[in-house]
Amino acid sequence: MKIVFSPCPNDTFIFHALVHGLVPGAPQLDVTYADIDVTNKLAVQANGPDILKISYAAIPWVLSQYALLPCGGALGRGCGPLVLSKPSSTGETLGTKAIAGKRVAVPSERSTAYLLFRLWAASQVPEGIGEIIVMPFQQIMPAIRDGQVDAGLVIHEARFTYPAYGLALVEDLGNWWEKDTGLPIPLGAIIAKRSLDLQAITGWIRSSVEYAWKHPEVSQAYIMQHAQELSPEVAQAHIDLYVNKYSADLGESGYAAITALLSRAMKEELVPQFDVTQLRYEANTIPCSIKTP
Repeated sequence: MKIVFSPCPNDTFIFHALVHGLVPGAPQLDVTYADIDVTNKLAVQANGPDILKISYAAIPWVLSQYALLPCGGALGRGCGPLVLSKPSSTGETLGTKAIAGKRVAVPSERSTAYLLFRLWAASQVPEGIGEIIVMPFQQIMPAIRDGQVDAGLVIHEARFTYPAYGLALVEDLGNWWEKDTGLPIPLGAIIAKRSLDLQAITGWIRSSVEYAWKHPEVSQAYIMQHAQELSPEVAQAHIDLYVNKYSADLGESGYAAITALLSRAMKEELVPQFDVTQLRYEANTIPCSIKTP
């Protein structure tokens, strides 16, 4: 069975037990590590992986072949993407003028971060954005710093490291979303082919999450092996931020957040039209017994 997820600490923490044969009854996995822009593209291929992590924003393109699983993903509060720019030379507070008509780097045009950015800009930047440039997320902060772009949309550990690049915050899109909707932020989703045993896969992933919480020390070497030169402290902060109760079960508030995001995106014609009832499959009604730490 082929699975693809990112090398980020939250994913390696969640999937460590499943990948290493520590989940009873689960098959051996053929693992590929790839950033979200790559996985979003893999999901639309004719013979894509069996299980993969994609952005919630990419779901409308894949629901005919893949089902959204109710666990293993990234959804929460206080963990949204950031819009960054260079500090003002005069020391004044940055506003939307740092974005209006400017060149903005984004990690993917099919990411939740990008949807949040476009929804925020539609209401807060009436002048409009200039050129959108897609680049790997780890290149965005250096590109802003070096003047290759005027601003950038960043995700993951950039929340903790952007001051080291001499950059300033324009907007925390997670805070904007939470204030505007009262809902958590849908970031990364776990999907599986509809032809597979979705109930079994859901159980394996939940067991892997439970193992990770019960034995956090066991996965440390695996996490740091793939952590892209992060310090152990930053890797742990990343896990603490993105692995939470929604990683075990989306629940009603999780589904409400996903539905709100994609419904707004459909209204703005940022994603294809689809039936939001397809976001759930029958196994999603199975109660989750995992308690968050």
